Amino acid sequence: MSANSAEPVRSVDVVLVKGGRTKIRYAAEPLSDDGTRIAVRAPWAGDGVRDFGFVRFEAGDVFTEYYWRDRWYAVKEVRTASGALKGWYCDITRPAILSGTELVVEDLDLDLWRSADGTDVRRLDEDEFEESGLAQRDPEAATAAVAALNELEALARGGDFEALLK
Repeated sequence: MSANSAEPVRSVDVVLVKGGRTKIRYAAEPLSDDGTRIAVRAPWAGDGVRDFGFVRFEAGDVFTEYYWRDRWYAVKEVRTASGALKGWYCDITRPAILSGTELVVEDLDLDLWRSADGTDVRRLDEDEFEESGLAQRDPEAATAAVAALNELEALARGGDFEALLK
């Protein structure tokens, strides 16, 4: 994944920015970069267990994460330590920027969950998005964010969702 070196990059830092500040930073293993989509793998980077009620993220979970340089979202496939698919957690973000060994993504608050069997598709954090004031500060970005959420939801409900990741 390194453009300036024959030496392959063994790790990248995923940097999730929210409100102009780093929300979380974690090391991930680069899997692929086709110039448009970047894929990395990382263990659950949160502290302890995060229980949403419809899914739990916990120690041992493995995330295969897909970021696009030209799309306003990131898709994270979530598996247990034993490899069982839990589902996909999608963040609405500005397009990703890879700079050296940092993969920087700005979180725009909206999220989508799709269960492994596709029967549970949920829009998340729409209240946080409204409270963020993005629509007032940057109406074009807010419009792009809502369009990205609508696109992901249509894919999640329509069956073409997994084609995003191939």
